[in-house]
Amino acid sequence: MAELVFFSGTMDCGKSTLALQMDHNHRARGRGGVRFSRNDRAGGARISSRLGLETDCVEVLDTTDFWDEVIERRTRGLRVDYLICDEAQFYSPLQVEQLARIVDEIDVDVFAFGISADFRTRLFPGSQRLIELADRVQVLQVEALCWCGRRATHNARTVDGVMVTEGAQVVVGDVDMAGDPASASADHAPVVGYETLCRRHFMRRVTAHGANVMAQQDQLLPFEVDACLWHGSGETRHS
Repeated sequence: MAELVFFSGTMDCGKSTLALQMDHNHRARGRGGVRFSRNDRAGGARISSRLGLETDCVEVLDTTDFWDEVIERRTRGLRVDYLICDEAQFYSPLQVEQLARIVDEIDVDVFAFGISADFRTRLFPGSQRLIELADRVQVLQVEALCWCGRRATHNARTVDGVMVTEGAQVVVGDVDMAGDPASASADHAPVVGYETLCRRHFMRRVTAHGANVMAQQDQLLPFEVDACLWHGSGETRHS
């Protein structure tokens, strides 16, 4: 019996890697599938992993109708036994409902991968609908880590290295772009990045860059850091 499964986790926890692995496993057993993604970090119609794995896919647009995509392929005699849907948080609620219909009416497995909440800790509309409709919601067991070493549970957005909590819900960036602020200049375009943080440091808006600046200036952080280790030091600092 086909299922709609939503694999959820923070950024940098291996969602796209798992999507590519599942696609490989199903194809190796003779099943036919279609890969979809939207706003991938590699740009264009791609599914890419931070481990370097990458493959082509169908780019999801606002006008994409998943039901039509499957029926059109089956009409041409192609096998469609499953769908891989990466970056599913960017899909519309209507598109998620189309995926559920595909599972129920034509017995096609749908494996969706995405983050649940945005940089303001609010659910993406697509993720919310997936949580409401999925047969299973599976939180990935590979844990992303905060700079302090704790389990990361939140996705923080940074602009030129500074954490922000306002702005458009969807702005494409990556965790590799969340480090030091770019040098300010008149023609400098703001660099948007993302960083995974534990709840404590998300609520206090302390990113890795901010913590390092405080450490270099010998400032005490405004909370007990207990397990937080500074880069280049084997000691734990306490306020």
